[in-house]
Amino acid sequence: MAWRRRIEERIAKARALIGRLISFRSGNNRPRIVRTVRMAFAGTTVSLSQPDITQKLTERIDDLKQRIAAWGKRIRRYTERSTRFNQNRLFQSDQKGLYESLERPMVSGTGPAPNQVDTVAFWRGLWSEPVNHSKGPWTEVVASQCASITPMDPVIITPDDVAEAVRRAPNWKSPGLDGLHHYWLKGFVVCHTVLARQFQEALNQKSLPSLLTTGITHLVPKDQDILYWSTI
Repeated sequence: MAWRRRIEERIAKARALIGRLISFRSGNNRPRIVRTVRMAFAGTTVSLSQPDITQKLTERIDDLKQRIAAWGKRIRRYTERSTRFNQNRLFQSDQKGLYESLERPMVSGTGPAPNQVDTVAFWRGLWSEPVNHSKGPWTEVVASQCASITPMDPVIITPDDVAEAVRRAPNWKSPGLDGLHHYWLKGFVVCHTVLARQFQEALNQKSLPSLLTTGITHLVPKDQDILYWSTI
């Protein structure tokens, strides 16, 4: 479809522009790169010689990434809607064909797939069962050696500390269970006070909330031989 091709072309051009902006930010001053950067800021008051040009480049790159995400989401929405429409129509005419199309293809390999019950029991034993660690005699030696050390002053976590930590964090690193990227935390400064309070409570109570200690284990086949699996 024409509109989809146009959006895909916009995405390709935006990605190419991001690459050149990053290259310029890294110190590449080739005439072709500089010309592209000037075109990217055409119609604005941004000058390549101003002191905060690095910040302006970062903001422009983040803006382009947001545009790419929005365009990609539009294509995904249409694809999902089209898939649902076709599946509903197929269900009315050929239910067997629909169910066959929904079946996941079997993983090809030379060995049998892992038993689900045994796999769940194995990883649950590693991650979900409490472990009682026995303290060796060396811990008492270390404790006696550290007895004369002056305790550090209590740590007070402020919203400024949160803002500084978030500022240095990568924008688009994989989010946690909340699904929130660092890019948004940098802009939603009103959240910094709440985060500072929650971190302070965890520090005072010497206990982390389950949100920070909960994970999901996925099995991924490493190669054609499905006897070998990686975990993520």
